[in-house]
Amino acid sequence: MLKDIQSLGDDRNIAIDNVGIKNILYPIVVKDKTKGMQHTVARINMYVKLPHSFKGTHMSRFVEILNNYKTDIDIRSFGDILDDMMSALDSEEASVEVKFPYFIEKKAPVSGLASLMDYECKYIGYATPDKKDFITCVKVPVVSLCPCSKEISDFGAHNQRSYVEIKVRYSKMVWIEDLVNIAESSGSAPIYSLLKREDEKYITEKSYNNPVFVEDIVRNVSGKLLADDRITWFEVSSDNIESIHNHSAYALVTRDKRKQS
Repeated sequence: MLKDIQSLGDDRNIAIDNVGIKNILYPIVVKDKTKGMQHTVARINMYVKLPHSFKGTHMSRFVEILNNYKTDIDIRSFGDILDDMMSALDSEEASVEVKFPYFIEKKAPVSGLASLMDYECKYIGYATPDKKDFITCVKVPVVSLCPCSKEISDFGAHNQRSYVEIKVRYSKMVWIEDLVNIAESSGSAPIYSLLKREDEKYITEKSYNNPVFVEDIVRNVSGKLLADDRITWFEVSSDNIESIHNHSAYALVTRDKRKQS
């Protein structure tokens, strides 16, 4: 029988907050609001807390657990994944981060041509024997046109590509598509992967007629999230990549609706 080195004792009396595997590239299947399922590839981090008395953890067990759930990695299955991690690795704390591209078919606003748009998404889960916590995160690019630039300029106005990041906790299912729609409707205009000339004209004019500061974006998103009864907590930020300044503009709002009720 081979010796189990990881299970040997350690006399330094230092617990390790997070130990595990990071950045494993893995094919997964996630829930798709329109098509039911979507195949994608995720980068996954899996950690447990290591008690001070153990020399190490068993890294292979993380991959074994991951393999058991490869066709059903979803925020609704995170509870079972985290329970399995605590049990298999003899730990009282476990966490998982699953980061993946999610694709949504979008039609250009005038030509109607369809194309796939990718969005950066993340599921985050944390558990102890008495508590579980789950967060869904999306990062959505939008157009933002500067209200000040429009007001002071005789011709045109400068604009940015802005990245709106929304993190939510919720009591009932909130789809990735729901969060993407909220973000895209809160900037000056959405971004598409395929546009013809008539579409470009529409987006340019729509942006010009709908200028927003970075502060406007996070307030617009926050208002929609506050009105959604499914959402119990959220954090929304916008990172506006400036086109005429050597810096980005940034704003963030965090609200725990449970504390406000």
